[in-house]
This record gives sequence, C-alpha cells and structure tokens, in this order.
Amino acid sequence: MSTSTDLKTVNGVAQQRRLVTDLPGPRSTELMARKQAAVASGVGTTMPVFVERAAGGIVVDVDGNHLIDLGSGIAVTTVGSSATAVVERAKAQLEAFTHTCFMVTPYDAYVEVCEALTELTPGEHAKKSALFNSGAEAVENAVKIARAHTKRDAVVVFDHAYHGRTNLTMAMTAKQMPYKHGFGPFAGEVYRAPMSYPLRDGGLSGAEAAAKAIDVIEKQVGGDQVACVVIEPIQGEGGFIVPADGFLSAIAAWCTANGVVFVADEIQAGFCRTGEWFAVQHENVVPDLITTAKGIAGGLPLAAVTGRAEIMDSVHGGGLGGTYGGNPVAAAAALGAISEMKEHDLNGRAREIEEIIKGRLEKLQAQHPAIVDIRGRGAMVAVELCKPGTLEPDADLTKAIAAGAHQAGVIVLTCGTYGNVFRFLPPLTISDELLNEAFDVLEQIMAEKA
Repeated sequence: MSTSTDLKTVNGVAQQRRLVTDLPGPRSTELMARKQAAVASGVGTTMPVFVERAAGGIVVDVDGNHLIDLGSGIAVTTVGSSATAVVERAKAQLEAFTHTCFMVTPYDAYVEVCEALTELTPGEHAKKSALFNSGAEAVENAVKIARAHTKRDAVVVFDHAYHGRTNLTMAMTAKQMPYKHGFGPFAGEVYRAPMSYPLRDGGLSGAEAAAKAIDVIEKQVGGDQVACVVIEPIQGEGGFIVPADGFLSAIAAWCTANGVVFVADEIQAGFCRTGEWFAVQHENVVPDLITTAKGIAGGLPLAAVTGRAEIMDSVHGGGLGGTYGGNPVAAAAALGAISEMKEHDLNGRAREIEEIIKGRLEKLQAQHPAIVDIRGRGAMVAVELCKPGTLEPDADLTKAIAAGAHQAGVIVLTCGTYGNVFRFLPPLTISDELLNEAFDVLEQIMAEKA
C-alpha cells in the first residue's frame, strides 16, 4: 500500500501509485462478473481491474486504486491518456459532425493527417497516404497496394512476426497460440524467412542474418515472384526483437534490386516510441510503404498506409477505403496527438525514458542471472528471462513476476514467441519519479520470485 512521493496531478489525476483495496477491488470484481456474462470469452484480460480515469503515467480503477502504467494500452497512449490537444480537437470535431464517410463527402482533417504523414515519414520522395481503422487493416491494405503495383502475389514475412488478427494478417503472424489456433485455413502466398535475433541466432551480424533470410526467399519463393517484404523494424508481440545493425538495410537493398515493395510495419514502434518518429530511422532505411496505427491518434482508432506516390496510386479508383476509414473524430485526434509530440519533443523524452529504464534493468540483470537480454529503443524496451546459465525460456517466472507487479499496482505486459519477455511501453508523459517507483516494485518482486 505504499505511495509515490510525486504528488503532482495531470488532468486532475494524482501522479502517485496508491492502493486502497486488494486487486481486483469489489467494484472491479462486480464488473468482471458482468463481463463474463456478456462478453465473448475469447476476449481476454491482462488485469481484472476496470478503469475509471487515466492521465500521465497513472491509471485509476473504479475502486480508486492508482496504478502505474507501463503499457500505454499496448503503445497507444504515447502522448498520455486524454492529452489536452487530443481532447480539444476531438471534442470540436464531435460538435461539428461525427461522420460523413470520406468516400462520400470528404473533409479536411483526413487530408491534413495525410499531409502530416508526408512530412513525418522517412524519405524526401513524393508520398501519398490512405487512412484506415486498425493496424491489421493497414497491413492488409499495404499488401493489396504492393500486389497491385508489382502484379505479383507472394508476401514475405519473418519469424516471430505479429501483424494482426484478420485472416491475411494471421497468416503473416508467426505465433500460433493464441492468435492462430483453430482459425485456419489462412490466406495463401505468405512465406516466412528467418529474422535477425541477436540473442538466439548464433551471433550473426546483420549482413549475415540478412543473407540467410534472402537465401531462403530466393530458394523457396524467387525474387521475381515477391510482391512485398513486410517487417517490423523492432518486432512487437514477437519479443521486442531488435535486428542486428545492417539487417534492415540489407533486406531493403535486396527489395530495391528485385523490384519488391519494402513495407515497414511501424504500428507499435512508430510515432516517437523509439526516440525517432519511426524505428527505421535508426538505420537510415527509407521504406517504400509504412504502416502506422496505435500511437497515431492518442487512443482513438486510426491507421494509415503511407508510401511512394507511384506505388500508392497503383490501385484503381475505389479500390481502397472503408466506411469508417479516417473517421473525422479520429483524424482530428491524430492532429492533436502529432501536435503534442512536436510541442513536447516526445522523441527526446523517449530517449530519456530509455536511459532510465535500461539503467534500472542493468542493475537488476547484475542481481538476477535469469535476465539474459535487455533490448529495445526509446520507450520500447524489453527483458528476456531464461533458466540461469541457459537460453531455455522461463515463461513461468515471467508470469509470476507479472502477477506480482499487477498485485502491487504496476501495469506490465509480457510478450515473445516463448512467453518469456517483459515489454515496457510507458506513456511518454510519465514522470521520472513514477518510472523509478515502478522499477523499485519490480526489483522487490524479482527478489521474491527469481
């Protein structure tokens, strides 16, 4: 029941960890019973607490508990929950009109978001964008665009990849449980290549790992058959895997040489999360197409495909779109989120957060041999846990520590193909005090569990 010494407030929410009940509290328990009666059981829950408010680095549940947020709703509330500019712009748009469908009677917010994406995404070439609702929808449309442009069918993805829950994106996703189990058959013409995974691929350099992947692609598919290569510059659900330096650039160069569209899936890593606007910028890679979602609109559902104008314009009129794609309220929220990122230099803040988190994790690693790897960039950092002295994944320990953190009022997320990775995705508006307190809690729990 300890509390933080940071007594500041953000949007009326005290920025302190405070537990007034056991978790879950009585009101959350009541609501969870209602959820179980009314919501399909396939919709899972990480923590059985229901949220009432959130701001800065704190989530407040319906029982009044203040929880430190190290998840950002899976990298969505990058600018903080209910950030001022997001709320103001979305509210003004709500009062004007909620929907017309851009394909019927367009509106300027959609165009402004596309103009902002032209400005912010890597490369000085002519670009265009199309807006959608979710990350999976953006990935599907990137594949459609690449196929229209190249007149080819094959799609290449990588080990440990996660691209979504629709039929095509499930085929592109590597992890079977829980994302693919029982849902086949899946879309065809999807091929998988080995990813650069420095901890587990025998110390291959980026160039060597790329050569291995390219060999698989050329032998199993053929470069002249590939429409696109789709890759997360830092893999998300797969374990925050950061490929070795040179891997991305070598894959991108191969794509250019073979007329293949290089698609960067920046849905989790984009919009200041890694300390750059986009993760590919750490390696000076300029993708042909880039998919975005999550952090783009401050919590409202919006996604985009942005890319070379000649590729984006390959699709016939009417071939792209959707009833809700680029909804005016979500588009207005995105303009607010982007203004917050610029005004508060959230790229710089992400780099500060990286320094704090990695410093704390390195201290923990010195105490606990189960921590075999610390990786990530900016406010997208992870640790991988294994049985000491081995690379055997320790999913049980990971689960136990996560449960302990949740009970202590710290929201943490796990991930990884083997279920043995902690991913830290705090909102970039979190205070240093809250970050350090969260890791004080984790340090205590690891001392008890590891």
